Amino acid sequence: MPIFLDSGKLNEIEKYLKMGIIRGVTTNPTILLKDGVTGGIAGIKNRSIEIAKMISPYPLSVEVTKTDKAAMITQAKDIAQWSENINIKITIHGPEGELENLEAIHELETKHDVRINATAMMSAQQCFLAAMAGATYVSIFGGRVNNMGYNSCGEIAKLRNVLDQFDLKSQIIVGSTREVLNVIEWLEAGAHIVTVMPDLLNAMLVHPYSKETVKMFLNDAKKVEEPPHL
Repeated sequence: MPIFLDSGKLNEIEKYLKMGIIRGVTTNPTILLKDGVTGGIAGIKNRSIEIAKMISPYPLSVEVTKTDKAAMITQAKDIAQWSENINIKITIHGPEGELENLEAIHELETKHDVRINATAMMSAQQCFLAAMAGATYVSIFGGRVNNMGYNSCGEIAKLRNVLDQFDLKSQIIVGSTREVLNVIEWLEAGAHIVTVMPDLLNAMLVHPYSKETVKMFLNDAKKVEEPPHL
């Protein structure tokens, strides 16, 4: 499942599904607002159900908006019922470093059978703890790690090694993708999945030398098809 699309736009998602190159979709409130979703939670619910139906059986990540543990659990259980292929995004901790999020992740996975995408992580150690808590997916923001002056490939490789060493089943999602190069280098480093914005996916696919070569082929084909001049 190597590529998930970061998008809340139905036409974009449908476009890449038809190509057969995405295996899931991730959203968050920022993405959905940018992509024109209005109407608060009701609007998010309607769009999420549409996306989940479109991409089924591939997974869709939807993020909770609550910060209190009890409220997070209640909201996560509700969102998970919107569609069977929805998993719930919960950040590794609260805005001031509150630690209840990991309790909520553990409880939802082990007691309520809700699949969790633990997100907003910047290090292998954070992801390792989320995996220990039982998260189905552990999301590290590779682009932001690079921006902090560290090589995200090293963090990904370390994380994959410890997950394999301790037989933890969490899958590594690497997000915050900034460059086309990131996708392959992160997968090579050990990521199970990389999330990609549509513009980067286009850049992966369309190469200027490929365009030049296609034009040459077509021009030469016209010469072959043209009748000889007498």
